[in-house]
Amino acid sequence: MGKYDDIINLPHHQSDHRPHMSLHDRAAQFSPFAALTGYEAAIEEAGRLTEGFREIDEGEKAALDETLSFLEANKGSRPAIEVLHFVPDEKKAGGSYVTTKGEFWKVDRNAKEMVLSDGTRIALGGIAEIRLS
Repeated sequence: MGKYDDIINLPHHQSDHRPHMSLHDRAAQFSPFAALTGYEAAIEEAGRLTEGFREIDEGEKAALDETLSFLEANKGSRPAIEVLHFVPDEKKAGGSYVTTKGEFWKVDRNAKEMVLSDGTRIALGGIAEIRLS
């Protein structure tokens, strides 16, 4: 005779006062516990690569100045352009080069920015290349 033979076949007790917990809720009690909240995000952020800012040479500066002069002279026609420019990273050193497409509107000399017709502002010091579309 086994140790629990006298109670093994008795019906399982159900409370009259509390509702029965679903299997899903019972399983949630035993789900993994994240003791290091944010650790995965910190590891991912540390592994994210950024680029350094590349200074352009005098020839490239002259070409950009010429293109900007052309754009300012023809701003009434809102020329379509693609601008390759550096965007500093908000969380770590460096940043990335991105291409922004749009219609040229003006150069804001006070803010040292190029402004596109949709309101996008691009720092003149970060521009690496401007292509007419």
